Amino acid sequence: MKKTLGLLLVGALIAMLVLGIVQKDAEEKQATERLNAGSDVEFLPTDEGLAKGETAPDFELTTLEGETVRLSDYKGKKVILNLWATWCPPCRAEMPDMQKFYDEQAQEENVEILAVNLTTKDKGMDKINAFVEEFGLTFPIPMDVEGDIGDVYQAASIPTSYMIDTEGRVQNKIVGPMNEEMMEDFIANME
Repeated sequence: MKKTLGLLLVGALIAMLVLGIVQKDAEEKQATERLNAGSDVEFLPTDEGLAKGETAPDFELTTLEGETVRLSDYKGKKVILNLWATWCPPCRAEMPDMQKFYDEQAQEENVEILAVNLTTKDKGMDKINAFVEEFGLTFPIPMDVEGDIGDVYQAASIPTSYMIDTEGRVQNKIVGPMNEEMMEDFIANME
């Protein structure tokens, strides 16, 4: 009886694992199909991906100030690509450190911070503007109004940040808030 119960338990665990893998593959396929089905965001076909060493998927978004930015415009600079929303407590926690790093070290270290607001998951432009004003944010705030960038960069949990090197390659993915020391360490270990 115990053996049968044990075998049933192992079988159930294996079935859950297989189901999880199949579900993940289906979600990735749906995201790819949605991107290919007429998104306003342009993705360039290259050796793109999110694994370390792969070229970060390019995108074009409009900032809170109305300027157009492309990730590829920052080739030659190190980029901290941060995905966030105003309602997220860990996002609130990391913003003062991001602004301090931007003010005190970004220029010297050849770093740009692109803090992509996941607009489809946020609570309106008034909240976003108030958040930016509250924290005195001066780095670019691209707006992901279609939700494409959050999907492509797999921001299932926010904040999610990617450290991208001067060649546009992903070097690290950080899920959760960063502090100034973490940013310094990640940047110091990039090309």
